Amino acid sequence: MRKIIHIDMDAFFAAVEQRDNPALRGRPIAVGHSGRRGVVSTASYEARPYGVRSALPSAVAKRLCPELIFVEPRFDAYKAVSEQIRAIFHQYTDLVEPLSLDEAFLDVSHHRSATLVAQQIKEQIFNTTQLTASAGVSVNKMLAKIASDYRKPNGLFVIPPKDIDAFVAGLPIEKFFGIGEVTAAKIHRLGITTGADLREWSEQALVAQFGKVGHLYYGYARGEDNREVTPNRVRKSLGAEITFTYDVTNMEDLEYELSAVRNELWSRIRRHEFYGKTVVLKVKFGDFHQITRSKTLPHPVEEFSTLLSASEELLQSISLHDRTVRLIGLTLGNTPEPCTESIQLCFDFDC
Repeated sequence: MRKIIHIDMDAFFAAVEQRDNPALRGRPIAVGHSGRRGVVSTASYEARPYGVRSALPSAVAKRLCPELIFVEPRFDAYKAVSEQIRAIFHQYTDLVEPLSLDEAFLDVSHHRSATLVAQQIKEQIFNTTQLTASAGVSVNKMLAKIASDYRKPNGLFVIPPKDIDAFVAGLPIEKFFGIGEVTAAKIHRLGITTGADLREWSEQALVAQFGKVGHLYYGYARGEDNREVTPNRVRKSLGAEITFTYDVTNMEDLEYELSAVRNELWSRIRRHEFYGKTVVLKVKFGDFHQITRSKTLPHPVEEFSTLLSASEELLQSISLHDRTVRLIGLTLGNTPEPCTESIQLCFDFDC
């Protein structure tokens, strides 16, 4: 049986800024651009009670928390701290799978006590960086990731084998790995609110309803996840998208929404240290007709201005023709993706 730890730094970017600038400690801060089209990358815990969170437009964040202090990102500083943290991980195991600058899976099956290892790693991170981390410990990646979020900040939560069935049965569907707010709302409409509800569905029914991700959900409902910790995982693409509460009807509003998606994608690019050459724009219309437009650049995207110009060029290549838009997305990948037009039926989670 595997012993998996998921380590997740607490409000990482904001915590680094508060560590390095004592004037920011105890204050509600947001790392991100404060301009009209800015987006919050990370919010400090002092800002979160106001509803300020990652990917929130900066203008909305400021309305929610008038005392909010915006801090421009310093990715070089975050990367340096991340390298310190990864060096600590490798003192305990070579099986380290980074998910981003501030989180990773560790396979510590060769250690007698994964809980003790997690405690030691948390202590060592704090002693080295003066930053706190939360840790989750269990028998697979899905459960370990859920556990690390269970007692944030500075938490440690363990899901032992004997508790898995009961824990998963009572788990709200929003807490499952990979299920966000929009997806959870769609699952709720099927009468599924907990792991116990999800467990009532057969694998065939889940696949029929949700596509191939149904296989994963069938396993998740039983606390099963066979994915290994893979140290050399190659990321092929990064993306961000938004489904509108109400369909967008004009190009000016669409440009504004694209700016929020672009800012979020850039934050993820820097967080994951990912640089691809192909920019792909996805637009889904109100009738679920979906199109993509792509542009492959001669060199990897290393500057925000490059992403900005490419995405704006792609958007200008699209004509609304009196159609409304319900979703816009932007992806950066390593391989070209051809322009496509398709009708997407509303049977999978992306609809």
